[in-house]
Amino acid sequence: MRAAVYTESGAIELGQRPDAALQLPTDAVVRVVLSCVCGSDLTYYRGKRPHAVGSIGHEAIGVVEDTGAEVTSVRPGDLVVVPLQFHCGECAHCLGGTPFACVRGATFGNGTNDGGQGEAMRVPFADRSLHAVPGTGHDDALLKSLLTLSDVLCTGHHAAVCAGVRPGHTVAVVGDGAVGLLGVLSAKRLGAERIIALSSSPVRQALATEFGATDLVAERGDEATERVLEMTGGVGVDATLECVGTAQAVDTAFRIARPGSMVGLVGISDDLDPPVREAFWRNVGWRGGPCQVPVYLPELLPDVLDGTIDPGRVFTWESDLGGVVAGYRAMAEQKQVKSLLRVSPL
Repeated sequence: MRAAVYTESGAIELGQRPDAALQLPTDAVVRVVLSCVCGSDLTYYRGKRPHAVGSIGHEAIGVVEDTGAEVTSVRPGDLVVVPLQFHCGECAHCLGGTPFACVRGATFGNGTNDGGQGEAMRVPFADRSLHAVPGTGHDDALLKSLLTLSDVLCTGHHAAVCAGVRPGHTVAVVGDGAVGLLGVLSAKRLGAERIIALSSSPVRQALATEFGATDLVAERGDEATERVLEMTGGVGVDATLECVGTAQAVDTAFRIARPGSMVGLVGISDDLDPPVREAFWRNVGWRGGPCQVPVYLPELLPDVLDGTIDPGRVFTWESDLGGVVAGYRAMAEQKQVKSLLRVSPL
């Protein structure tokens, strides 16, 4: 089958991988309908983090083609969301609400298993890992929004939850990539009254405003900190979403946080060094890490289905699977927010 293949730093190609097939009675095979490129995929593409040669990509929705004998929650023909990682649902970490740490799980597209940027995927622990979408006749806009549930929307929501966003809060979102933009949407959904989006791109500013941003800050570094503090009367914001992970972005996030508040941290890079000493003296805390998609997806799915939120607008570029390399390039050059891949018809 055709699939995106990571070959070396800076090199993604459309190649061939073995056809996805059942191996265990708890498996399912899913034909991929839509996939996309994630910001974390770009870290491998840019050579900032190592990645095994082989499959890549972990965001997808698709149709179940086949199931193992022990699979009961989905059946062939079902439209499903494939979260970024499969998990057993039975280990201490899964039962404790942190399925990303599953002792038998792994992220899709890690080089050895099937990735979302391919024609099909073998999904282990299908009863736990797949989420069936109710109803039929879903239009294209809804399918795009359903795709965001596989990772990026849940990650933006994770940032907002970790930051402790509450109704009436003043919130700042550091980062205007897809996660940051959907962090704006998530903060709005959770009732934030004022949302300050840090972005210097007119296109991304417009999206942020559509998603609920009330204020825009184009400055960066010290100037951004000064601007946000000025806008909040020197107090800082009630909750801060850090959606980039660079040292400068993290530093800004902690400096604009109101004393006693939380920073939701969902970006990561090798030079990340949270300013612990400054945060300590201001009683600023942080929570975050990889998103627990299975925890959030059941809460967010109804709002996507009924149109309460429309996160699919975050896709600003699209192609069929043959354009996957161009999709990576468009995001790496920051010409597009997020690249959509149309792999097969519904």
